[in-house]
Amino acid sequence: MNLAHSYTLIAPFYDALLAAASRGQRTRSLAGLPREPARILLNGVGTGLDLPLLPATRHRYTGIDLTHAMLRRAMLRTGDLDVQWVQGDSQRLPFADGSFDHAVLHLILAVLPDPLAGLRETARVLAPGGTVLIFDKFLRPGQRAPVRRLLNPLLRRVATRLDVVLEDLLAQTPLLQLEGDNPALAGGWFRLVRLRRA
Repeated sequence: MNLAHSYTLIAPFYDALLAAASRGQRTRSLAGLPREPARILLNGVGTGLDLPLLPATRHRYTGIDLTHAMLRRAMLRTGDLDVQWVQGDSQRLPFADGSFDHAVLHLILAVLPDPLAGLRETARVLAPGGTVLIFDKFLRPGQRAPVRRLLNPLLRRVATRLDVVLEDLLAQTPLLQLEGDNPALAGGWFRLVRLRRA
């Protein structure tokens, strides 16, 4: 089963599983967006759980997701926001270099088969000085986490990876500099991260 098929099946249940548990952390992360209008990429927008939490400032948003089933649900949350919807792959973003001022990656890097490609593509489409706001689950460097690693081969095929180490991704993405890293949920397994594009 590929990721697009999995998330087409998951879409009807996604909000029930994640909305309440992640709302507070999403709000904390999105507080890092600027007040002045900007071009913002919602990379892996999913069912649009971030949309009601976005600042009222007149940003121009672009929401991209792999599956039509997820995007269809996100579109129902658009409200008064200026959002362009794109069905596409976060590992091969269909945008020109420097197209966005900021990017939001909430619960997407650990979902991607190749999270490094996803992070590098985000860096590519950001203008210099732009920020990346991440909310996701990461192992710490050298963390053993035997249960997560045991479950990873199965879960990565149908929903999410459990073995992504952010520090390894950043070491291979020199355009992005770490500005903030705070524990969020599950004893710090989920983290709120802020990066800046050099």
